[in-house]
Amino acid sequence: MHADPQVEHRWLENLVGDWTIETETDMGPDDPNQPSTGTERVRMLGDVWVVCELQWGMPGGSTALSQMTLGYDSEAKSYVGSFVSSCMTYLWVYTSGALDDVGKKLTLNTTGPNFTGNGTGQFQDIIEVVDEDHRILHGMMLDENEVWHEFMTSKYTRKK
Repeated sequence: MHADPQVEHRWLENLVGDWTIETETDMGPDDPNQPSTGTERVRMLGDVWVVCELQWGMPGGSTALSQMTLGYDSEAKSYVGSFVSSCMTYLWVYTSGALDDVGKKLTLNTTGPNFTGNGTGQFQDIIEVVDEDHRILHGMMLDENEVWHEFMTSKYTRKK
């Protein structure tokens, strides 16, 4: 079986390259903002997937590794993918995703462990392409009042 790349697959090429990352995490009023830095290498897997390999500093000086895969399911007409990290045991699966009308923001939907430790919740990772050399990842979670809150912001700068 061979998959012919669609325009949606071409959009993923915006992510390809080597990046530096500055992240701020806000886990709530009892947990102060936690800045961290890291690097990411994004490569194509064939013509229809990207693989993003990230490493970043954790509180206490350790290093975390993660991997994100993103593609476009032409039959479902949706972006899909996954995320795993060395600092957690949960496999995050992006079950659906779509670009905004201007093609700058990709919103990926997933379900994951609630930050309270009880049950699961709804999350979104929103990848915003600012320009050729800058992008932002907005980590969002839906609260009990059905309001989205940004708990993480990662700013990416392409290495030259």
